[in-house]
Amino acid sequence: MSGSVTYSKDGAIATVLIENAGRLNALSLPMWRQLRSAFEELSHDRDQTRCIVLRGAGEAFAAGADIAEFERERYDVASARAYGKAIHPALVAISDCPHPVISMIVGPCVGGGLEIASRTDIRIAGEGARFGVPVNRLGLVVAYAELKALLDIVGPSVALEMLLEGKIVGAKEAAAMRLVNRVVPDKKLEGEVYDTARRIAEGAPLAARWHKKFVRRLLEPRPLRQDELDESYDCFGTEDFQTGYRAFLDKKKPQFRGR
Repeated sequence: MSGSVTYSKDGAIATVLIENAGRLNALSLPMWRQLRSAFEELSHDRDQTRCIVLRGAGEAFAAGADIAEFERERYDVASARAYGKAIHPALVAISDCPHPVISMIVGPCVGGGLEIASRTDIRIAGEGARFGVPVNRLGLVVAYAELKALLDIVGPSVALEMLLEGKIVGAKEAAAMRLVNRVVPDKKLEGEVYDTARRIAEGAPLAARWHKKFVRRLLEPRPLRQDELDESYDCFGTEDFQTGYRAFLDKKKPQFRGR
């Protein structure tokens, strides 16, 4: 088995690392399963983890699925359907993670790598990052479950432009397409990403989780129920609210406990 997806923690910030040396961090089938496990495990850590940074090792974010293993793992309709049963839960695990997730994007972020980044909440790219979904060159399509997040970000016109042309774009063009939140010089990327993660981690974790939930819910077309509308006021019953507004009045830095 080549490559791995692992995670580490530094205080309230976790880092998920995609690593496949010599293959631009292309994901093998076991790596997709490891990606799912990493996010599911971190999702259950509500006491310590407050923000997650998702990144690739070395000079790439991720070059998508490892095409070299297609002869073994993804060679016909039945095997592709089975492969999708590993990819889709991994992507859902990122989307459903209650903690804010930041993509740190350097170098290639293409195909499945872009699908992964599209599931994160904030995407910060270095100036040398490159983006695209060149599956038209392989005779492949992006499945419904893999396409939805990208479509929500850039809209149907830009999504079709990317899929039909298969063009690879640079970071500045990706920012103009709203595919990334911000672009910084490559040398400053890591500092910018972890500064962002620290700002998030210093905020009220319950509020961050609620905001993620509210944004996802508002993307659904069905009307909000009354109990969902009422949930907007639950924050006033938390210890974090008491901590936050008292610290503001006292001109002190709040120390939130996530309660």
